[in-house]
Amino acid sequence: MTDKNLHRTQSGRTLSEGELDRLAVEVEEAEYDIDALKTRRRGRPPMGSGPADVVPVRIDPELKAAIEARAETDHTTTSEVIREAIRRFLHVA
Repeated sequence: MTDKNLHRTQSGRTLSEGELDRLAVEVEEAEYDIDALKTRRRGRPPMGSGPADVVPVRIDPELKAAIEARAETDHTTTSEVIREAIRRFLHVA
């Protein structure tokens, strides 16, 4: 089998011909809506009424350390800590 005939999963695992055949049978039997599968959106989910904007901002080292510590404590991301702080400051849901 040449390289151009290899089929790989997103993780990079090579699928065997038998696996491909089983997947094809599964798709045919399940009657998947192929159009819906083709139009599936990729990327980050929307965070509000529309696409989110990236806003660069400079943060001093002490504030950055505090944000990172809070994110670790809350088991979340630094971005979410910053968004929540801004929401609370501006009284926006």
